Amino acid sequence: MANTVIHKAETRGHANHGWLNSFHTFSFASYRNAERMHFGVLRVLNDDTVSSGKGFGTHPHDNMEIISIPLEGDLEHKDSMGNLAVIRKGDIQIMSAGTGISHSEYNRNQDELVKFLQIWVFPNKRNVTPRYDQITLNENDRHNKFQQVLSPNPDDEGVWIHQDAWFSMGNFDKDFSTEYSIKRAGNGVYAFILKGDVTIEGTLLNTRDGFGIWDTDKITITANSDDAQILLMDVPMEI
Repeated sequence: MANTVIHKAETRGHANHGWLNSFHTFSFASYRNAERMHFGVLRVLNDDTVSSGKGFGTHPHDNMEIISIPLEGDLEHKDSMGNLAVIRKGDIQIMSAGTGISHSEYNRNQDELVKFLQIWVFPNKRNVTPRYDQITLNENDRHNKFQQVLSPNPDDEGVWIHQDAWFSMGNFDKDFSTEYSIKRAGNGVYAFILKGDVTIEGTLLNTRDGFGIWDTDKITITANSDDAQILLMDVPMEI
C-alpha cells in the first residue's frame, strides 16, 4: 500500500522580504515545521519571486546539490569558481556545492520580476569538488509527456547530480492521462504542480500544491485543466 503526503499551496511557509517573496514547501530559514523538514533527500523547495534589480548577495553553500528552475525573467548567477551566467525559462541550473562554494543571484532586469524554484537535494557523496552546469531544454518536448531534466548520469538527458534522483517536467492538455514509473526501488516521487489542476492517484491537486508518494512503483496522473504543468522529483527516501 502506497504512502502519501499532501502539502496544499496555502499551507507553505511564507517570507516576504520586500525584494524577495518566498514560499517554502519545507522548513527553511525562519520557517520551522517539524513535520515539514524534507521528503526523503529532497530538503528544500522554495518558490521565489525576486523584484527587479534585486537579488541574493554572495553567500556560501557546502555539501548540497542545488537546482534552480527559472519560471519567468532573467536570473544572473555569479560564483567563486568564476562562472557568470544568466538562466531563463526553459533552463535548468545545477550547482554541486561539495567542499564549498560562494555565489550570488540577481534579477538583472529593472522592469520585470524573476520567478524561479530553488531546490536542495542531499548528496550521496560528501566533499566532492564543486561543480556548476546549466542547460537549455526544448519545452515542446514535454507536451503531453514527461521530459527528463535531471538524473544521476552525466550521459543521460538533462543535468546530473550526486544522487540517485530523477526530475521530469510535463505540460498536459485537459483530460490527458499518463503513467510514471519510479526509476529506482526505494525511491518516492514528490510532485509539484506548477500550474493548473491535476489528479494523481485519485488526489486532486491545484496550482503550487505538493504531493509525495512512496512504497509504490508507478503513479497515474491526469490533467483536469488545459496546460497543466507538473514537476516530478523522483528521490531516495533514505537520507
